[in-house]
Amino acid sequence: MSNPASDRISTVSTSKGLWAQWRDDIASVFQRDPAARNVLEVLTTYPGVHAVMIHRVSSRLWLRGWRYPARFLSFLGRLLSNVDIHPGARIGERFFIDHGAGVVVGETAVVGNDVTLYHGVTLGGTSWNKGKRHPTLGDGVMVGAGAKILGNITVGNHCRVGANSVVVEDVPDSCTVVGIPGKVVKLREAGQLNPYGIDLDHHLIPDPVGKAIACLLSRIDVLEMQLKTGLAATGYASCETDNQVCESDCPGGQVERALKQV
Repeated sequence: MSNPASDRISTVSTSKGLWAQWRDDIASVFQRDPAARNVLEVLTTYPGVHAVMIHRVSSRLWLRGWRYPARFLSFLGRLLSNVDIHPGARIGERFFIDHGAGVVVGETAVVGNDVTLYHGVTLGGTSWNKGKRHPTLGDGVMVGAGAKILGNITVGNHCRVGANSVVVEDVPDSCTVVGIPGKVVKLREAGQLNPYGIDLDHHLIPDPVGKAIACLLSRIDVLEMQLKTGLAATGYASCETDNQVCESDCPGGQVERALKQV
């Protein structure tokens, strides 16, 4: 069965000429990096831009069956930029790698339009088998520094992955993922779009583990009060289950699961 997201990126990646893609890639820098001042500066000092521009060429060679020249060009791009993008990876429009240090994108990775990666990000595989073994990122995804997204999984459109998170499961659209392993925060409680419609406030993310601990402490207080007074335990069901940790560990999440099973 074909992957709709993968099919969409394949169409987008070949719908524009090389020069048009390069222009869009360079223009996207000014939308996402306030330090960028002019085109000359971006072209000469941004390793992430160098890596993407070289990948646009190596990818075309790969698709035409020129596998060794594509790999060798990719290798030269890695020497120049310290970014390792396999020429077989399919990259959408306006792709931006900020700082461009230590980023790895595997052979079967699929990246949507308007995606932003920070330094140290890995889109890696978890299998030695050939075939799709790297992640698919939807449109508008932002991945924080040091995050690892591993395996043939899909990160939905407009998701945010917190710095140093390790994501090994599918993520629905418009979610935030934090932690090791990554846990989904269903409600986007923080972050504002910039004038270009891009959310760059990746440091303002909820803490699902901290919230779960707070909910559990609240429940302990209620239960201790029950033991002292003999009254029925109340007051802990108000904890909102807006993330995967609370769903499994908080009393409110346990109640919701019980109701669904009835």
